[in-house]
Amino acid sequence: MYKRFLRNILAFCLLVISILALFVVFFFHTVTPQYTEIYTAAMIDKAARLYSTEGARIVLIGNSNLAFGIDSSLIEEAFGMPVVNMGMHGGFGNPFDEQVCRLNVHEGDIYVIAHHTYADDDTIQNPELVWMTIEDHRELWPLIRKQDYSNMARAFPRYAFKATVRWLRQTITGREVKVDGAEGFFARDAFNEYGDDAYPRYEVLYEFDETSVEAPKINDTCIERMNELNAWLNEHGATMVVAGYPIGSGEFTPPAEVYEAFEEELRSALDCRVISHFTDYFFPYDMFYDSNLHLTTDGARLRTLQLIEDLRPVVQP
Repeated sequence: MYKRFLRNILAFCLLVISILALFVVFFFHTVTPQYTEIYTAAMIDKAARLYSTEGARIVLIGNSNLAFGIDSSLIEEAFGMPVVNMGMHGGFGNPFDEQVCRLNVHEGDIYVIAHHTYADDDTIQNPELVWMTIEDHRELWPLIRKQDYSNMARAFPRYAFKATVRWLRQTITGREVKVDGAEGFFARDAFNEYGDDAYPRYEVLYEFDETSVEAPKINDTCIERMNELNAWLNEHGATMVVAGYPIGSGEFTPPAEVYEAFEEELRSALDCRVISHFTDYFFPYDMFYDSNLHLTTDGARLRTLQLIEDLRPVVQP
């Protein structure tokens, strides 16, 4: 009786595993991709540029402070090197952003890290959003580290359910189902060839308050991971540096001394070069578009000009 019970349990488990395996095969063969028009799908195009450009490049690494804060054409013009802006979304988290550095390293590459915080828990912050980004685009799968597998596995059912429902609705109705928010400045087609969000941003949609500008933070988890990445890039003939991120300057902003102390601590902790004075990246509140990290078009130009000056001793020593 007991052995029969175990055989039944085993058979049931094998049936469930087989069904799940068949669904996964069907899902990635037929259902995906479902989110090719959303903002983070621009990662597909950014990676394509990273794989297609030749020679040494300047590669920008970070979250949306880069996507909404850089005019890459100015950097390319200044140094005569291809520029790839890989800045994307804060929901990915620092570890995911940094993993981009390992996709296609060329000797002589300069990787510019511009995080807005150097304190994290070494995890992907929004794994469902990452699934919506990488989908069946295998060139992006190396962005998932082994330690991220369990986190991504827990998020997969929710992503797969929503994607399958969207596929069924489109299949049944024969009409495209729009994704909320995938238009204007927050859409894939807002990005230019370099990976900058080039949607015109001349008005100010964001209002700063006492919660808008946090004092910068550092923790050992982030620093140790970045030092390991720096060593890996050096072994592959590339250079990693850290640059400033846009900081709203006004009544709610911590004093400059806080950022100077943070900069000193960061320089002491990191093995790579910190090329920026963070107070040089103070911008008036009216240069921020829709968040405390997204600059207007004019603000992005000024930030880029500052970054160019910070990069000169690295690119043209």
